[in-house]
Amino acid sequence: MRQIRSALLLLLAITLVGTVGYVYIEKWTFLESLYMTVITITTIGFGEIRPLTPVGRVFTIGLIISGVGTFAYIGGRAAQLIFVPQLLRRRRVNKKVQETENHYVVCGFGRLGKPICEELAASNLPFVVVEKDAGKIDRLIELGCLCVHGDATQDEVLLKAGVKRAKGLAVVLASDAENVFTTLSVKVLNPDLFVVARAIEEETETKLKRAGADRIVKPYEIGAARMANLLLRPGVADFIDLVASDRGIDLNFEEIVVGSRSALHEKTIAEVKFLQSLNIMLVGIFRENGVFSYNPPSTMEIKKGDRLIAIGQSEALTSLNAYVDEIDKSISLMVINLTDS
Repeated sequence: MRQIRSALLLLLAITLVGTVGYVYIEKWTFLESLYMTVITITTIGFGEIRPLTPVGRVFTIGLIISGVGTFAYIGGRAAQLIFVPQLLRRRRVNKKVQETENHYVVCGFGRLGKPICEELAASNLPFVVVEKDAGKIDRLIELGCLCVHGDATQDEVLLKAGVKRAKGLAVVLASDAENVFTTLSVKVLNPDLFVVARAIEEETETKLKRAGADRIVKPYEIGAARMANLLLRPGVADFIDLVASDRGIDLNFEEIVVGSRSALHEKTIAEVKFLQSLNIMLVGIFRENGVFSYNPPSTMEIKKGDRLIAIGQSEALTSLNAYVDEIDKSISLMVINLTDS
């Protein structure tokens, strides 16, 4: 901006010098001299007001060179002022994406992709958006979101988004064909990545399963089930909305994966006093073999690979996750120390 201001002052000085020069050399009026100076430095192409003397022509040549050069300098600096910060921001975003791991990837920032990103942001979870619309990419950068500009069906774009380091991926592109192809590409690059994909047409569900999608969402079916629940069980639907949207009451659902070194491994629910002290209730347990146990009894033993579905206050669930992670990390550090010894 300082350089642009200096160039504008220089342009003003050139205009003043040109006006005074024509008044002195050609003996024109001030208005005629100013008009001739402006049409000369802007290279508009109008004819001379009056025939110029040889000295006046030489003066005009110098005026054209200085004026055009100044305009070119101002235009270049203005373009730099507009585009360079944008390029620098994109570079910073790309660098952050390369450093991000254990994140979620959202392919598509449309009607479904945007709410998914809002939910991830509200949960303070890292995520990267893959979007081919340049306008949406600029909007995402302005919002401070990590994003990759490109077609999600291309392997190099998915690799830039860090699918090999990601924790999960949502595919919500415009068409079923893109969703199927992207799911297949992701599973080739990272077979262990958990993928949730959207299906619009009924027959797409089978194709997505074959492509390797772990979960398939059909918005029309979900919308229909939602409307039916509102008609038949409005109280239940309102309660689920309160818990899911984190509005009104401090209550949340959480999924806790039990590792082999977890503090919960090979303990019965009754033995886990930590759950009782935090006032957390286990709603159900998904076994590693796919069997689901609803409202498990206190005598049930928690095993490695179980996914515990818990309900409780947000702070209590955060404390439980931190407790389990701390135990796992401390045991891992013990193993590392023993290995070093």
